[in-house]
Amino acid sequence: MDALILARIQFAANISFHILFPTITIALAWVLLYFKWRLRRSGDQAWMQAYRLWVKIYALSFAMGVVSGIVMSFQFGTNWPGYMETVGNIAGPLLAYEVLTAFFLEAAFLGVMLFGAGRVSERVHTLATLLVAIGTTLSAFWILALNSWMQTPAGFEMREGVAHALDWSAIVFNPSFPYRLTHMLLASGLTVAFLIAGLSAWRWLRGDRGADVRHALRTGTVMAALLIPLQILAGDLHGLNTLEHQPAKIAAMEGIWQTERGAGLRLFAIPDEDSRSNHLELEIPKLGSLILTHSLDGEIRGLDEFVGAHPPVAPLFYGFRLMVGIGLLMLALSWASVWLWRRHRGELPVWTLRALVAMSFSGWVATLAGWYVTEIGRQPWLVHGVLRTTDAASAVPAPLIGGSLLLYLGIYALLLLAYVRVLFLLAGKAGEAKPAAAFAPVAVFGAQS
Repeated sequence: MDALILARIQFAANISFHILFPTITIALAWVLLYFKWRLRRSGDQAWMQAYRLWVKIYALSFAMGVVSGIVMSFQFGTNWPGYMETVGNIAGPLLAYEVLTAFFLEAAFLGVMLFGAGRVSERVHTLATLLVAIGTTLSAFWILALNSWMQTPAGFEMREGVAHALDWSAIVFNPSFPYRLTHMLLASGLTVAFLIAGLSAWRWLRGDRGADVRHALRTGTVMAALLIPLQILAGDLHGLNTLEHQPAKIAAMEGIWQTERGAGLRLFAIPDEDSRSNHLELEIPKLGSLILTHSLDGEIRGLDEFVGAHPPVAPLFYGFRLMVGIGLLMLALSWASVWLWRRHRGELPVWTLRALVAMSFSGWVATLAGWYVTEIGRQPWLVHGVLRTTDAASAVPAPLIGGSLLLYLGIYALLLLAYVRVLFLLAGKAGEAKPAAAFAPVAVFGAQS
């Protein structure tokens, strides 16, 4: 591999590892606030027990996100100097706003949220949780503003090859920003919902059936059931926006080579860029145009209109179907869980609990699949229509990039395994710390207690 490909893989590896943790912390902070609200309203200390476990998971995820984010930022200088040289006037301030308005807010009140219970008043502790939640959302706001601007740049002009801001409101609220922000916030919510439901189901199967586990399990499943229809709607609106501003990305996602009216929805195919065609196509006639344009005869521009300027097809085609497939599984499992919970009065069949455990980290997989579709779909541009990826790369030799890439991959694999292991250890210890009465037998539909 040449240096450019290795640099792209290295940045992809770093950002893939990094995004896992903000995807948890963004929504988890609001769930913690919900736990506090339920505690204040009901006086049920089980909500505080749930809070104590998940605030530890929040702290661990926050720490992992900070460290991996710092490592990722180094690559702007080492592997991609042309990026800041060309668009630093816009990227720099947006990244600074994220630090000033979001990161400092999170860091300042995280300590109170973690260690303030019993040391400060209940109102102050709840306020600290609220401010941390606001900080995580502001962080997503600024990062998604920059990422969206790279996809649909607006509010600037080029002077001697350098981007200069003309209208910051147009830069921040660029054409794709509302859709990307909404899509990401909902993705975070679904990731957290299935993580909470999965770990709670795991505790339930191990015999830990206290009120805190019940509260968390119900919160996770109901949260998922409510958010997944909203995510489907947001995804549809996002697709319409992408079709307008990045038609080559849509064509690659759908494997459409020639411009079509009434395009079918390709459920499966093997895209072949050499022959510019698909093998083993399985499609539903007209449905592609209906979904993408809301018209049975809507026109979808084909990849042949973007020869030499469209992204690689296979990663987008398969990545998009992986994301949608997991979304449909989320829909089916969350709705089934809520229905079974109501039907059996607060109990779930063993198969449902095991399915929730298996889906604990499904949000990560769907988020990464969607992120790859978004980022690979921007190629060959680093900033769409402004800066090509090849023009931003550094002259660092390929062996140096390859060596550091292997080091990153090894460390990240170990850290990820350790992180997942610690999550289950924390969940297990949360049950061990409770009195024996908390483990009183409770019937589980389809299995003995």
